[in-house]
Amino acid sequence: MPQGPILVVDDEPINLDAMRLALGAVHKLIYARDGGSALEAIAKHKPALVLLDIRMPGMDGYEVCRAIKANPATEYLPVIFVTSLSDVGDEARGFEAGGVDFIVKPISPLVVRARVQTHLSLVRHSRLERSHRDAIYMLSEAGHFNDNDTGAHVWRMAAYSAELARAAGWSVESCRLIELAAPLHDTGKIGVPDHVLGKPGPLDEDEWVLMRRHPLIGHEILSKSAAPVFQMAAEIALHHHERWDGSGYPHGIAGTAIPESARIVAIADVYDALTMKRAYKEAWAPEQALDWIAEQQGRHFDPRLAGLFLTLAPKLADIQRRWQHQLTPPSPPMVA
Repeated sequence: MPQGPILVVDDEPINLDAMRLALGAVHKLIYARDGGSALEAIAKHKPALVLLDIRMPGMDGYEVCRAIKANPATEYLPVIFVTSLSDVGDEARGFEAGGVDFIVKPISPLVVRARVQTHLSLVRHSRLERSHRDAIYMLSEAGHFNDNDTGAHVWRMAAYSAELARAAGWSVESCRLIELAAPLHDTGKIGVPDHVLGKPGPLDEDEWVLMRRHPLIGHEILSKSAAPVFQMAAEIALHHHERWDGSGYPHGIAGTAIPESARIVAIADVYDALTMKRAYKEAWAPEQALDWIAEQQGRHFDPRLAGLFLTLAPKLADIQRRWQHQLTPPSPPMVA
């Protein structure tokens, strides 16, 4: 069960007893008899879920729910209304207030247990997803900690990657997955010396030997998790510098032997790198960068994916405008 008890809010003792009989053998319960006490209990005990009556003295259930959702600390707390009100309008008001479900009195213990279990499972999934997002944000920042020129690069190229995956026929869920995984492509730069990462000019051969290790380092770090988002991130980290014609690194594989996720990110990564100003170069115009990608079809890039990318110019421009003045994502960019 997610951390925290279940809060049952009802002004009638008989209804509190009914909930205790339905849930008490499996879940830790706390109780409140009115809206004010409910809000105090939420602040003190941090419940995982609230079962909330509507008709109560003082604040009614709708007001309590709105207060819960108005507080940034509790806005994600799921609220299930438990009420004798069953009109469509009553349910509509409850959902508008922020409730996630309705249970009609007199309660059925079987229904209560099933609904509670469903919403607690959603809480678990949401928390897992949030922890993955936090990890993604931190690892992507770590991978570029000493690379001051990147700015919003990883987040822009992640959005470009999702657009290209969508154009290539990927499912909605898979597009969401690659958008989360793509920012981790350079995680392995954690293992590259600062003097190489920060060099304001071309690298010499010895420095390139060090730089070419970062895909292997990134894969080693990211592949330790079995979560799909990190498995895809590990795949991308290892292969995003491979080239369609086999001239890339670290393994010199070619064509469809390179995972499609890495082929997508390679295009998005290079496009964004070309169109941003770095210490050793000026930013290219988007049209110039797209022309170069067109020239590299069948050489550096998968020709089909590169062709699709060229058709996305208006969407790429929209993404670029969206990130123009934003250096970090508004919240850590959810997929388990």
